[in-house]
Amino acid sequence: MSLFRDDGIVLRTQKLGEADRIITLLTRGHGRVRAVARGVRRTKSKFGARLEPFSHVDVQFFARGSELIGRGLPLCTQSETIAPYGGGIVTDYARYTAGTAMLETAERFTDHEGEPAVQQYLLLVGALRTLARGEHAPHLVLDAFLLRSLAVNGYAPSFGDCAKCGMPGPNRFFSVASGGTVCVDCRVPGSVVPSPGTLELLGALLTGDWETADACEARYVREGSGLVSAYLHWHLERGLRSLRYVEK
Repeated sequence: MSLFRDDGIVLRTQKLGEADRIITLLTRGHGRVRAVARGVRRTKSKFGARLEPFSHVDVQFFARGSELIGRGLPLCTQSETIAPYGGGIVTDYARYTAGTAMLETAERFTDHEGEPAVQQYLLLVGALRTLARGEHAPHLVLDAFLLRSLAVNGYAPSFGDCAKCGMPGPNRFFSVASGGTVCVDCRVPGSVVPSPGTLELLGALLTGDWETADACEARYVREGSGLVSAYLHWHLERGLRSLRYVEK
């Protein structure tokens, strides 16, 4: 029997029995973890409200054995709030839907429980902080998070040089299957020709150039969101259920 302590973001919760919940978190040191929180659905629970989606928490786990992830689910025995991002997210529809898509994305990219994913964790913490503060439009924060999640997991798209031969950009064509923009010689069936402004926006979101992204026209934002969604769908092999509810 061992105690483990880590900090993480609550991704989702599931009811268990009459008063318990299964909490899914993305933690700094142990990656994705599912744990049982007993009695948190009771009205007198001391820490149930801290274990809600979007919450950044410091959690103590109790596990049978020397490893946190074993045969059974560990118990969540203690929780302290680090940052209640949910307060700035759930009261606004656009922020809420964008945030929900972020949580689903983080869970999909960390499909092996107990395997550290520090870059994905830090990316999610930063994105939720930005979203909760309202520093940028929610759909831009979401698209930036999706692009950077793809990048840290080895699927970074190209928005300038040719993704196949490396020919310096700008290049006109975009192919999801090829990994981004492609030149005339590398163009494949199914390639599209997005506006130069759209490619500039996506490149800005990937690199964190918010001055360029915030000033972008709405038509480029809509087209860019479509490309990001298609690219994500290709690499995850199925789309995100929450994306359909995101306001564009």
